[in-house]
Amino acid sequence: MGSDPHASSPQRPDPETASGGGARLPGASGPKLSRTQDAYHSLRRLILDNELPPGRRMFEQEVADFLHMSRTPVREALIRLAEEGLVDVRPRHGMTVLPISPADMHEIYDVLTSLEGGAAELLAEAGLGAPDLARLRACVDAMDSALAAKDRRAWALADETFHRTLVELTGNRRLVQLVEGMWDQTHRARLATLAARPLPTTSNQDHRDLVDAIAAGDPDRARSIHVRHRRKARDLLVKLLTDLGTEGA
Repeated sequence: MGSDPHASSPQRPDPETASGGGARLPGASGPKLSRTQDAYHSLRRLILDNELPPGRRMFEQEVADFLHMSRTPVREALIRLAEEGLVDVRPRHGMTVLPISPADMHEIYDVLTSLEGGAAELLAEAGLGAPDLARLRACVDAMDSALAAKDRRAWALADETFHRTLVELTGNRRLVQLVEGMWDQTHRARLATLAARPLPTTSNQDHRDLVDAIAAGDPDRARSIHVRHRRKARDLLVKLLTDLGTEGA
């Protein structure tokens, strides 16, 4: 799955709007840091959305030209992405987008299963009002609509919204922060395997059953449903990644 370093580029991010218009680190100032943040967020999003797929190679100057930036902020952004395990950076060879490891996804899903299962349990114990239950059910309705249209990408985005909403509704900021640290990585892997996976009809029913268990105030059932759901999702994703050979990209 290696890529031609001179293959056609994905759509260039708008330099005026990419990354929220140049969001800065808390307490940071100055145009250099702002441009580094712009480069980092733009490249990270392109990688996570697989517009820069595993194996894609680009020289530093190519990346700078693509982002309409100088090489200094791009170099600093690539160092940060390398620290996150998204790219490999070598002097005079530029950057290579790293493959998605099935083993890494297995570990990430194990952690997500525990954390999100706990979130489902907390919500069932605390009880959710009608508006919050409606938010979860609206996500499932969106997944149903996407499946009816056989739009796997729309389904994946609605599914991600469901899982984010599930955790955010706990109101536990630390739990949200822990889970957010892994969601982006699963997003990349899921988009890379969408075309190869069967239509996820049973997944939608799992979500409906989960919302019903939360509405009924049954924490044991809510956790059990979600843990089983996430384990099935983990096993399918790891199999697809292995079959696609992403680790050797």
